[in-house]
Amino acid sequence: MTMIDDFLADPASRFATVAMADTNGLLRGQMVSAASLKGIAKNGMGMAPAQLALDPTDVHLNLPGVNDDAGDFHDDPLRIDPTSARRLPWSKPGHDLLVLSNFTGASAELCPRSILTRVLARAAEAGFFPKYGMELEYTLFDETPESARAKGYRNLQTATPHASHDLIIYQALQTEWYEALSAICEPLRIDLAKMHEEIGGGFMECCIAAGGGLEPADQLVLLKNFLRALALRQGRSVTFMPRWNEQADSQSIHLHISLKDKAGKPLFWDEAQKNGVSQTFRHFLGGLQAYIGDMTLIFQPTVNSYRRFAPGTFAPPGLTWGYENRTTCFRLVGHDAGSLRVENRLPGADTNPYLTTAATLAAGIAGILNKIEPEPEVVGSGYSQEPARDFARSMPEAISRLRGSDFARDWLGTRFVDGFTATRDSQHDEFRRKVPDVELQRFFDLG
Repeated sequence: MTMIDDFLADPASRFATVAMADTNGLLRGQMVSAASLKGIAKNGMGMAPAQLALDPTDVHLNLPGVNDDAGDFHDDPLRIDPTSARRLPWSKPGHDLLVLSNFTGASAELCPRSILTRVLARAAEAGFFPKYGMELEYTLFDETPESARAKGYRNLQTATPHASHDLIIYQALQTEWYEALSAICEPLRIDLAKMHEEIGGGFMECCIAAGGGLEPADQLVLLKNFLRALALRQGRSVTFMPRWNEQADSQSIHLHISLKDKAGKPLFWDEAQKNGVSQTFRHFLGGLQAYIGDMTLIFQPTVNSYRRFAPGTFAPPGLTWGYENRTTCFRLVGHDAGSLRVENRLPGADTNPYLTTAATLAAGIAGILNKIEPEPEVVGSGYSQEPARDFARSMPEAISRLRGSDFARDWLGTRFVDGFTATRDSQHDEFRRKVPDVELQRFFDLG
């Protein structure tokens, strides 16, 4: 019996929530009656793929064939995943079932969860089974969305006043927040492994434990959405913007990933090699360096993403790698067969976890299959060395590189590449028309 079966068998059950993740990583869906869920479990549920053309505030971005002149705003079927069922943290029994879903048919080519499903299947066909977890950085404010808006998003009160990396005094101060976050993770089946203060006022991090299949990505999507809901319920707010003001450090999602074979043997470890790094691991790194740069747009998907790389921020300097070296993009972590992995430090906190995982896994596996050797390891500070390979440094460059990537079209799909780049083009064009306050301040009087 699945959790859905139990829910349907209970006469007290009334409504369940069916949700899917859009390209921004926001969960969208509907509450459906128990009677409706019975049919949905068999036949799916209609949802407009135009949901995949929305910015977080529901600004319509151009998605060819979906919401352009050729679009008809039709519904396509969502297929629910019974294994993803969990409980909503604040809902009453009978109203608290949550089930994740993804598009089928033509819209599956644009659906982030469906794309990761296909990449995982292709990896398995090649004999590779990833184990991965993710770290999420965010800033907590003692502001409601309304008070932040009234202040013009300036001079906001962060949950703590100072930079406070790992300071127990601020962790103790925030006890109620940490305990509330931990509490909602239990019904949501989020395997929360770690929480701590980060390098800025109100700046925090929480980590998903490593696992396999879709589960860690599912959990991070749930964490981002319900962490924000928790803050709103407390009269507070959070942001995942990579750079929310000029003084803030960069906010990211760090993806930790390793590979096993079908029998469960770790493939990144070779005791005879330096730091235990196997030849397979080296080729995985080579693939990351060879292909990640052209997929920058997936890891930096908004106009704000690129402000994360302003001088002086703790962001990757280029597509570099090093053992236990946080000044590189691909940091090798771990000291034995069970823990050795690579941490991809490129994704911003605004990325979609499904797409981030899919792109990273695809690049690494292609490196193994093509036996790509990585550039030399960075020793010492990566910020003082010129990287041999780089990612896109602006949104137009990132759009162009993804659009021209045969690799991304092969692994992620031509429909996705064309659609995703079109929506980002639309977003960039919209923001190019804006006149920022800083330009008025700098040039209005004497420019």
